[in-house]
Amino acid sequence: MPDSIQIGVLGAGAWGTALAKHLAHVYSNVRIWAYEKECVACINEYHINAIFLPNVRLPDNIIATNNLDAFMHDLSHLVIVTPSHKLREVLSKIAPNMPRHCKIICATKGIESGSLMLMSELISDVLGERAVERLAVLSGPSFALHVAEGRATSLSIAAENQSFAVEMQHFISHSAFRAYWNCDLIGVQLGGALKNVIAIAAGACEGLQLGDNALAALVTRGLAEMTRLAVMMGGSAQTMSGLSGLGDLVLTCYGDLSRNRQLGLAIGKGKTLVQATEDRLTVAEGVKTAACAYALANKYDVDMPITQRVYEALYHEKNAIQALDELLERELKHDGC
Repeated sequence: MPDSIQIGVLGAGAWGTALAKHLAHVYSNVRIWAYEKECVACINEYHINAIFLPNVRLPDNIIATNNLDAFMHDLSHLVIVTPSHKLREVLSKIAPNMPRHCKIICATKGIESGSLMLMSELISDVLGERAVERLAVLSGPSFALHVAEGRATSLSIAAENQSFAVEMQHFISHSAFRAYWNCDLIGVQLGGALKNVIAIAAGACEGLQLGDNALAALVTRGLAEMTRLAVMMGGSAQTMSGLSGLGDLVLTCYGDLSRNRQLGLAIGKGKTLVQATEDRLTVAEGVKTAACAYALANKYDVDMPITQRVYEALYHEKNAIQALDELLERELKHDGC
């Protein structure tokens, strides 16, 4: 591969490490930035990320660093995988060294607390409006471990401009990793964020031992409220039926590797948020997203009953059984509502 392709993966969590491994099989020059010095040392010396993705050997051509200046030097492609609540801080540090023509793929899923910005909006706010011209977002059903193991994975990659979306589609697709292009930045990002909230509810459904009928209904109605908000914010209903909507929702609600589902399972068994997260290295993204989604529902006057109950369970310690009773007592409606 041409040496002119210099790829930087910003964030060495499980998802960032898995993407770096995938890209390193295709391109010669891949570097990854990690906040933790021990993570950097482990990757460079032993070719493994023992903290966030243990037991997966990484290609020798992945170089890790925690020096942002060295990381940004002469990049042609930047893949952002920083947790959403840390993204503004990290972007502000790299902004002065951002190469003018560097192409950006954002694989971070979430909504910024306070501003309620999607990640593309946050990137534009920090790096400038023109950054969106060379920005694509990547989202869809993709457990990091399975990507790192080379298992078949399909995702959505979206950009404002179709030609750039297709270019990034070809850049990142290889072997069992397949991307489908899309021009719905809003829908693709909302699908990737909101499904985490519904997955918490799905876990709680299992924790309450409600059975498969209830879980199927919850996932379906969850998709309906995700779609209502996406359309109100300018996204496409069709996108929510695709990989970054329904696809990611199904994986996160049913998959055993889903941290959001596991959190919901604990909530359903009667634990508080503090009790459910006290022994975890990282907090499930759906915790912060639930508050943001609840705020967006109020801002756009969108009915999101499942999201509301998840928010109340997490932030006001509403009992899961009470939340269920409230959902079952709602007014009967048409199936399309």
